[in-house]
Amino acid sequence: MGFSVKGKTVLVTGAAMGMGRLFAEKAIKDGADYVIIWDINAPELEKTAAALEEAGGKVHAQVVDVADLDQIEKAAQEVNEQYGAPHVLINNAGVVRGKHFWDHDNLRDTKFTIDINVLAPMYITRAFINGMLERKDESRIINLASAAGTVANPKMSVYAGSKWAALGWSDSVRLELEQEGHKHVKVTTVCPSYIDTGMFEGAKGPLLAPILKPQEVVDKSWEGMKNGTPLIFLPKTVLLSKGLKGVLPTKAWDFLAGRVLGVYHSMEEFKGRESKESAE
Repeated sequence: MGFSVKGKTVLVTGAAMGMGRLFAEKAIKDGADYVIIWDINAPELEKTAAALEEAGGKVHAQVVDVADLDQIEKAAQEVNEQYGAPHVLINNAGVVRGKHFWDHDNLRDTKFTIDINVLAPMYITRAFINGMLERKDESRIINLASAAGTVANPKMSVYAGSKWAALGWSDSVRLELEQEGHKHVKVTTVCPSYIDTGMFEGAKGPLLAPILKPQEVVDKSWEGMKNGTPLIFLPKTVLLSKGLKGVLPTKAWDFLAGRVLGVYHSMEEFKGRESKESAE
């Protein structure tokens, strides 16, 4: 029998809207006992919590700025004391900056992106993973990386760097757990191309990698999580691109990615979400 969230606790970051909210809805639909939702956007978080409760879920909402280690540790302590470590942890919160590297502000752009996309998943996972290990029953961790973590791309250098880090860290933790005999805790790393959530407004889907629907990404991530799938690339052509980049000479790959697939031009008309400080 496969892994089920029925009767279990699920924690989702960046849960006030977008994919985070869809993950929370999925957890309730599948019978989770408690769904813990984190987000910095208090008004939207309150609305989402009310909607989830109306759908029959037991919800614990916490306003948390995941760029702030102190807030993470305080919120995590509350969760551990009240519910114990979650059976499913979904590190979904993320931000993007679409500009040339030299136009990034060190504090508002670079540090902010690294804090949320790289350090937050590490800090949050560290706050709960020992409880998962000690509990001995089946647990799952989903980390949202990106196709940008596999292929370099102009006008998203810091974002790409953050997702390369997220992918490397997440899959390394998976291996550590397997090698040390902690096979009851499984890590799934998800690497989607552009998703139609508003976060990538203006970006163009490269050839063979159309803009993804949020529900599709959530559904496939959820199934992969239950099956213990280590890595999920969406669409599967992302994996093809990763392979081609690995075998082709750099100039040949640059020509293919830039002139044929359109990867290198996909961010030229990027606008992003109107409120760029919101995480998703």
